Amino acid sequence: MSLTTDEVKKIAYLARLGIDEKDITAYASDLSNMLDLMTQMGETNTDNVQPMAHPMDQMQRLRPDVATETNQREHFQSIAPQVESGLYLVPKVLD
Repeated sequence: MSLTTDEVKKIAYLARLGIDEKDITAYASDLSNMLDLMTQMGETNTDNVQPMAHPMDQMQRLRPDVATETNQREHFQSIAPQVESGLYLVPKVLD
């Protein structure tokens, strides 16, 4: 797939990117090459390939789900500017 300079300008506008006029042809070439690579990858036969979450087949180390800090809710509510029924009161932001 080959992108034109007009298409690159439109993509840059939609992405809110500033591109110099002298660089547009290089961007068009690079983007076209990327799209061609994606097309090639889409045509690859992956019927016998098993999906995997990680190429190294490793398990993620997780820490134990244990509370390590004490409950300080009463302390924080005592120093809050406004509290009502255990809830923090904040100024209204939206009308």
